[in-house]
Amino acid sequence: MSDPTHYTGHAGALSDPAAAAIQTGLLLVNLGTPEAPTAAAVRPYLAEFLGDPRVIDYPRWLWWPILHGVILRVRPRRSAQAYARIWTPQGSPLRVGSEALAAALQNALDRRRPGAVRVALAMRYGQPAVVPTIERLVREGVRRLLVLPLYPQYSATSTGSVLDAVAAAMQRLRWPPELRTINDYHDDPAHIEALAGHIERWWQRHGRGEKLLLSFHGIPERYVRAGDPYRDQCLATARRLRERLGLAEDALVLSFQSRVGREPWLSPYTDATVRALAARGVRRLDVACPGFAVDCLETLEEIAMQNREFFLEAGGEDLRYIPALNDDPAQVDQLCALALRHLQGWPGFDGRAVRSAEAPA
Repeated sequence: MSDPTHYTGHAGALSDPAAAAIQTGLLLVNLGTPEAPTAAAVRPYLAEFLGDPRVIDYPRWLWWPILHGVILRVRPRRSAQAYARIWTPQGSPLRVGSEALAAALQNALDRRRPGAVRVALAMRYGQPAVVPTIERLVREGVRRLLVLPLYPQYSATSTGSVLDAVAAAMQRLRWPPELRTINDYHDDPAHIEALAGHIERWWQRHGRGEKLLLSFHGIPERYVRAGDPYRDQCLATARRLRERLGLAEDALVLSFQSRVGREPWLSPYTDATVRALAARGVRRLDVACPGFAVDCLETLEEIAMQNREFFLEAGGEDLRYIPALNDDPAQVDQLCALALRHLQGWPGFDGRAVRSAEAPA
């Protein structure tokens, strides 16, 4: 009797059932969300988020008493009220929107490369967490993993933190999978086209305001001085988007939102900017947030509600928030092509995959 695994000198003669079972995974990672819009649910979420040294890099001996002695006693209730304003019957908008994007991306990849890529979703904070999600994928046969954080612009506070969580998963695994990561896609032409087309279609349906404000999430200025490329990538996204939309320089305004604490963050600040625009006579202001792939608390409550109120109080007539791309087919196609480009060189992926992904479906 011959050994079926014995090498005979012919290509493909080795038959390894384990090799045939190898799967390629695509892990999408978003920021995360509490499980419910209550103080009890928000508190552990905030503890994990604000306890991440990538987000707040103060020495632990200094930051820990402030976080656990002050912030986590006061902020969960206030944050829960904000979450309650946007919560849906299906749950957190960020969780629901991220799941819809992951499902749409799985369908797009299956159309182009049937059965070749398995898409999974994890959250950096909250559930489903990064480490157990990767461990589950490995148990189920994933031996090659591409990680795509859903942050178009790189920052150590966002993408860098995702990479920390992925590294923690690798350390726990006896046999880690082959690993690739996508750091950013802030100037990907297909991403810029998806954003521009989305905004143009929104204008066709709702009319166009006097100015377009692009509001990005802020980070402390000293993080940029320490080498974080985030501000430069935000500026690059804004410049390319303005050029694609054919807007004059003074028709598009850029700002940074969500600052906390007393130290200087990236400026100009969004809340001050909307007030200043209203004071200068702008009556209708359109706002888009190109740093967010999926709508969340920072877009739906902070921009569409809080900053709209600031704008109206300062004399403006209407601030209209243009939703994030979410599971818009243009974003799905762009992320599909992006993933397939980064999968090149792994068995089963060649140039034909990229061409087919960029062709009309």
